[in-house]
Amino acid sequence: MSKRIFLLEDDEGIRDVIELILGLEDYDVVSFETVTTFMEANINDVPDLFILDVMLPDGNGMDVCAELKSINNNIPVLMMSAHASAADISINCAANDFMAKPFDLNKLLEKVNNLIA
Repeated sequence: MSKRIFLLEDDEGIRDVIELILGLEDYDVVSFETVTTFMEANINDVPDLFILDVMLPDGNGMDVCAELKSINNNIPVLMMSAHASAADISINCAANDFMAKPFDLNKLLEKVNNLIA
Protein backbone atom coordinates (compact mmCIF):
# COMPACT_ATOMS: atom_id res chain seq x y z
CA MET A 1 0.00 0.00 0.00
CA SER A 2 1.42 3.38 -0.98
CA LYS A 3 2.13 6.06 1.57
CA ARG A 4 -0.27 9.01 1.61
CA ILE A 5 0.92 12.63 1.58
CA PHE A 6 -1.20 15.73 2.13
CA LEU A 7 0.21 18.66 0.16
CA LEU A 8 -0.87 22.24 0.93
CA GLU A 9 0.50 24.49 -1.83
CA ASP A 10 -1.29 27.37 -3.54
CA ASP A 11 0.99 27.63 -6.59
CA GLU A 12 -0.54 25.34 -9.22
CA GLY A 13 2.75 24.79 -11.09
CA ILE A 14 4.67 23.79 -7.97
CA ARG A 15 1.77 21.64 -6.77
CA ASP A 16 1.55 19.83 -10.12
CA VAL A 17 5.30 19.11 -10.22
CA ILE A 18 5.35 17.81 -6.64
CA GLU A 19 2.29 15.63 -7.32
CA LEU A 20 3.92 14.24 -10.47
CA ILE A 21 7.31 13.52 -8.89
CA LEU A 22 5.86 11.94 -5.76
CA GLY A 23 3.28 10.01 -7.81
CA LEU A 24 6.09 8.52 -9.91
CA GLU A 25 7.61 7.31 -6.64
CA ASP A 26 4.31 5.55 -5.80
CA TYR A 27 3.15 8.04 -3.17
CA ASP A 28 -0.56 8.83 -2.97
CA VAL A 29 -0.71 12.64 -2.96
CA VAL A 30 -3.82 14.54 -1.89
CA SER A 31 -3.47 18.24 -2.73
CA PHE A 32 -5.03 21.37 -1.32
CA GLU A 33 -4.55 24.94 -2.52
CA THR A 34 -5.95 26.81 0.49
CA VAL A 35 -5.95 26.47 4.26
CA THR A 36 -9.75 26.37 4.14
CA THR A 37 -9.92 23.32 1.85
CA PHE A 38 -7.12 21.66 3.81
CA MET A 39 -8.94 22.12 7.12
CA GLU A 40 -12.16 20.74 5.58
CA ALA A 41 -10.45 17.43 4.74
CA ASN A 42 -11.74 14.27 6.39
CA ILE A 43 -10.01 14.11 9.78
CA ASN A 44 -10.26 10.32 9.72
CA ASP A 45 -8.16 10.25 6.54
CA VAL A 46 -4.73 10.43 8.19
CA PRO A 47 -1.69 10.82 5.92
CA ASP A 48 1.85 9.58 6.49
CA LEU A 49 3.28 13.07 5.83
CA PHE A 50 2.17 16.69 5.54
CA ILE A 51 3.96 19.02 3.10
CA LEU A 52 2.96 22.61 3.78
CA ASP A 53 3.81 25.89 2.07
CA VAL A 54 4.20 28.87 4.39
CA MET A 55 2.58 31.73 2.46
CA LEU A 56 -0.96 30.86 1.43
CA PRO A 57 -3.81 33.07 0.18
CA ASP A 58 -5.98 32.51 3.24
CA GLY A 59 -3.53 31.73 6.01
CA ASN A 60 -0.06 30.72 7.06
CA GLY A 61 1.37 27.22 6.78
CA MET A 62 3.28 27.68 10.05
CA ASP A 63 -0.03 28.16 11.88
CA VAL A 64 -1.39 25.03 10.20
CA CYS A 65 1.76 23.14 11.22
CA ALA A 66 1.44 24.25 14.84
CA GLU A 67 -2.21 23.16 14.90
CA LEU A 68 -1.42 19.78 13.32
CA LYS A 69 1.39 19.14 15.80
CA SER A 70 -0.89 20.02 18.73
CA ILE A 71 -3.40 17.41 17.52
CA ASN A 72 -1.00 14.62 16.53
CA ASN A 73 2.75 15.04 16.88
CA ASN A 74 3.45 11.61 15.34
CA ILE A 75 2.85 12.63 11.71
CA PRO A 76 5.89 14.38 10.20
CA VAL A 77 5.56 17.83 8.65
CA LEU A 78 7.81 19.17 5.87
CA MET A 79 7.56 22.95 5.47
CA MET A 80 8.40 24.78 2.23
CA SER A 81 8.95 28.49 1.67
CA ALA A 82 10.56 31.01 -0.62
CA HIS A 83 10.41 33.66 2.10
CA ALA A 84 10.74 32.03 5.53
CA SER A 85 13.95 30.43 6.77
CA ALA A 86 14.58 27.24 8.67
CA ALA A 87 15.07 29.38 11.78
CA ASP A 88 11.64 31.03 11.27
CA ILE A 89 10.07 27.61 10.94
CA SER A 90 11.72 26.19 14.06
CA ILE A 91 10.56 29.20 16.11
CA ASN A 92 6.96 29.17 14.87
CA CYS A 93 6.13 25.48 14.53
CA ALA A 94 7.61 22.09 15.27
CA ALA A 95 8.09 20.97 11.67
CA ASN A 96 10.27 17.93 11.15
CA ASP A 97 12.09 19.41 8.16
CA PHE A 98 12.27 22.44 5.87
CA MET A 99 12.84 23.04 2.14
CA ALA A 100 13.71 26.47 0.80
CA LYS A 101 12.14 27.31 -2.58
CA PRO A 102 13.23 26.90 -5.26
CA PHE A 103 14.33 23.39 -4.42
CA ASP A 104 16.00 20.47 -6.12
CA LEU A 105 13.48 17.68 -6.82
CA ASN A 106 15.97 14.98 -5.83
CA LYS A 107 16.48 16.71 -2.48
CA LEU A 108 12.70 16.85 -2.00
CA LEU A 109 12.43 13.11 -2.66
CA GLU A 110 15.29 12.44 -0.26
CA LYS A 111 13.60 14.44 2.51
CA VAL A 112 10.21 12.80 1.89
CA ASN A 113 11.75 9.33 1.91
CA ASN A 114 13.64 10.06 5.13
CA LEU A 115 10.52 11.40 6.86
CA ILE A 116 8.22 8.50 6.05
CA ALA A 117 10.61 5.57 5.57
